[in-house]
Amino acid sequence: MDIQLKRGMLDVCVLAAIKNEDSYGYQIIKDVKPYVELSESTLYTILKRLENAGMLTVRTAEHGGRLRKYYHITEPGLRRIEEFKDEWKEIMLIYRFITKEDSENE
Repeated sequence: MDIQLKRGMLDVCVLAAIKNEDSYGYQIIKDVKPYVELSESTLYTILKRLENAGMLTVRTAEHGGRLRKYYHITEPGLRRIEEFKDEWKEIMLIYRFITKEDSENE
């Protein structure tokens, strides 16, 4: 898969994982695992990129005697999810065009 396309999809997957409630790194990895493999190093790179872009905010809270970072989606993050949905419709149209001959030959 094209690295830029995959990168954009992973960003949106992370945003979707925190769309309904704030979450932390390990939980985000668990939530996306049924759909996509995501390493800790990749996740934290994505989280930093999304924070720098203003798509999420971070707060620190104590949990079990340790500090944990919780991530919260912002309005720009929610908009990015909606933009992705629109982009995906276009990608599916292109996919149908590309595979049209395959389905006609079956």
